[in-house]
Amino acid sequence: MGCGGVGGWIAAELTRAGHDVLPVTHNPEIAAAINQHGFRQRQGDRIESVPGQAVAKLGDERDFDIAFLATQPAAVVSAALSAIPSLAPQAPLVCLQNGLCEGRVIEVAGADRVIGAVVGWGASMPAPGEYDRTSEGGFTIGRLDRVSDPRLDTVAGILAPIGEVRITQNLLGARWSKLAINCAISGLGTIGGERLGKLIRHRFVRRLAIEIMTEVCQTTDRLGIDLEKISGTFDPHVITLDAADLDHNSPRLMMKHALLLGVGARFRRLRSSMLAAIERGREPAVDYLNGEVVRHGASVGVLTPVNHRVQQTIHAIARGELASSVDLLHRLYRESRQEVRHAASMDYEANAADRTVAPNARRDDPTIQP
Repeated sequence: MGCGGVGGWIAAELTRAGHDVLPVTHNPEIAAAINQHGFRQRQGDRIESVPGQAVAKLGDERDFDIAFLATQPAAVVSAALSAIPSLAPQAPLVCLQNGLCEGRVIEVAGADRVIGAVVGWGASMPAPGEYDRTSEGGFTIGRLDRVSDPRLDTVAGILAPIGEVRITQNLLGARWSKLAINCAISGLGTIGGERLGKLIRHRFVRRLAIEIMTEVCQTTDRLGIDLEKISGTFDPHVITLDAADLDHNSPRLMMKHALLLGVGARFRRLRSSMLAAIERGREPAVDYLNGEVVRHGASVGVLTPVNHRVQQTIHAIARGELASSVDLLHRLYRESRQEVRHAASMDYEANAADRTVAPNARRDDPTIQP
């Protein structure tokens, strides 16, 4: 369900591996391109075509084994509702979106049928039906309720040819860790209008990324969520700001900048999917990324000024009121300094040390606690 960058690449690879795949896309240009040329995958300097036939909606087909949900977050519930009548009993729905979509799908499908898949690599769609994998990586899969499920092994086996698959019982921690990265990379990439490799060279961009991820870590600490290492190596807490980092020349802060330069080098070709959505005239998924940090932060008393400014700025870009540029990103940096200093005065170290769930946290929200 969904044939954008990630969805199209996965559909092509599953088809290449011999699976019987039915791609569903509501975009008539993408469907026409796939039906005419197949999935066109960029492989270095050449383009390879994988046969495929896409449909605009599901018809009388029944008893599919799995539904892979690869739409934008705002469309994930409607995609799930469309897929459920065509699935075999107990067939799982696999959420591939960024953000915290499993909780929303659980509300319409039930916890027993929902599997989350955190995608640790990037892909883009330069033209309808043409796909470019922009970085390497694998998947982390699991269930929000931490239940051991034999279907996890099935999904892992299917996805294995695309990238290494790791099964976790802490899906929520993996989701929030990826959210920290997405809020920084996709949020700032949408405003800056450039690929990550170019943006990350700017010190002020790295500072904003550090501040965004600090707000995520403070929020998850208050919620009592144990963040998992990203790709098994990168702990978002390592670059969380504390009082000592108010000195922009401190050795610890320089180390954090160096870590981000390393991330930028690895994912230098990465381009924001939200920026691509805006360019195609679609609503960006910022409310499901930075907006989630703002919402959950407010529920536990954590200030999130940078994520809030990113959210508001991207909405303004989508409305045509602002244009993406590095200058716009620098303007956001300058104008957010007073709010960031106010948040710093609330004591970063105290926020990071407090791992208790605040009394006003909504315990019935599956995106907060499984």
